[in-house]
Amino acid sequence: MDLNKFEDIRPYNDEEVPGVIQKLLNEPIFRGVLSSVFPDLPAAALENLLQEIKSKDEFQTKVSYVVLRGIAKRTTVNLDCSGLDHLSKEKSYTFISNHRDIVLDAAWLNVLLFANNFPTTEVAIGDNLFVLDWIREITRLNKSFIVKRGLTGRQMLESSAILSSYMHYAITQKNTSIWIAQREGRSKDSDDHTQESLLKMLIMGGNGAIIESLKELNIVPLALSYEYDPCDYLKAKEFQLKRDNEDFKKSQKEDYLSMKTGIMGFKGRVHFRAAHSINSFLDSLEEDMPKAEKISAIAEYIDKQIHHNYHIYPCNYIAYDLLYGMKRFETFYSEKEENDFKNYITEQLGKIEIENKDIVFLRKKMLEMYSNPLKNKLLADNINP
Repeated sequence: MDLNKFEDIRPYNDEEVPGVIQKLLNEPIFRGVLSSVFPDLPAAALENLLQEIKSKDEFQTKVSYVVLRGIAKRTTVNLDCSGLDHLSKEKSYTFISNHRDIVLDAAWLNVLLFANNFPTTEVAIGDNLFVLDWIREITRLNKSFIVKRGLTGRQMLESSAILSSYMHYAITQKNTSIWIAQREGRSKDSDDHTQESLLKMLIMGGNGAIIESLKELNIVPLALSYEYDPCDYLKAKEFQLKRDNEDFKKSQKEDYLSMKTGIMGFKGRVHFRAAHSINSFLDSLEEDMPKAEKISAIAEYIDKQIHHNYHIYPCNYIAYDLLYGMKRFETFYSEKEENDFKNYITEQLGKIEIENKDIVFLRKKMLEMYSNPLKNKLLADNINP
C-alpha cells in the first residue's frame, strides 16, 4: 500500500511530535489558550512540560486528558459511559455516533476510553473547522485524521476513496480504533440519522463486497446523550436564518463561536453508550439483496442501535409534553424540573439576537431538539411515539 497518499490527512507520527510542539509554542494564540487552561503553571514550566513530550499518547495523557477533564468538571454534572464491557481492549473498532458537539463528542469518548484502560481512538474531523491555522496542528497531534470538505465532482470521489482507504488501513494495519460521526455536520434538531453516503464511502476502501468491507471495519454504533446543549439557541437561530434566507451560510466566525460555546457552555449530565458490533447483523443480510437496499438496511440498523441506546433525561420528557401540549410523560419529571426547564428555554431564547425574531418558531425548534431523542428511542423500542 502506498502510504504517501495519506500524508496530508493522517495524524502525526510520534517522531514528528517534538517538531509540531515547537511550532505550536511559537504561535502566540496557542500559548495564550494553553496558559488559560493551565493557569497554575508558570509559562516556563508549561513550555518544559510540552517539550518533554515525545509521542501522541504522551500528549493526550499529559495535556488533552487533563484539559478535557477540567472542562468536564466545569461544564457537566456528570460524564460517564456504558457498554464497554462487551468490547475488547485488544480489538479495533469503528465507532459511528450521533453528533452533538463540534469538538467534544470524540474528545470525551477518548477521555472515557482512557479512564477505562482502553486505547484511545483516531478521530475524523472536517477541515472546515480549521478556523485558525494552529487548530489543524493540534488536531493531528491529538490523533485526528482529516476529512476534506467543500470538494466537488471528481475531487470529492478521489478524496473519499483515500479517506476510506486510510480508515481500513488504520483498523487492519495500525490496529487502532477510529471515531466518525454518522453524518456530515451536527444534527441541528437532534433527529439523528446515518447518511447512506457515509456507508458508501466506508465501503470504498475495503477488500471485497459491501458486507466484507464493512465487517473489516468492525463498526460499533455509539449513542451520545447530552442533557443540555449549550449551542441550542445558536442552532435555533440558524434555523430561522435559513428559513428566511435559503442562501444563508455560516461564517468562520460563527463556526468559531459554536466551537467555543459548545466547549465552555453548561451541558448537565453526559452519557455515552456503546452498542454491540454490527457484524452479526451484516452476516444476517441476504447476499442477493440489491446494493441500494442493503446500504439502506445497514443505515437503519445503525440508527436503531443509536436511538435504542440514548439516555433520556427529564428535559426530554418535558420538551415532548410542552411541544405537543400534553402530560403523557409527567411521571418522569417533577414540577420543579418542569419549571426549571421552562426557565432555561426562556433564558436561551433571550440570547438570540436576530432581525424579525420569531419567538414562536424559535421556541418550537428548541423543543424539537430536546424531544426528538425521546421520539426516536420510542420508535426504536417499538413504542408509539
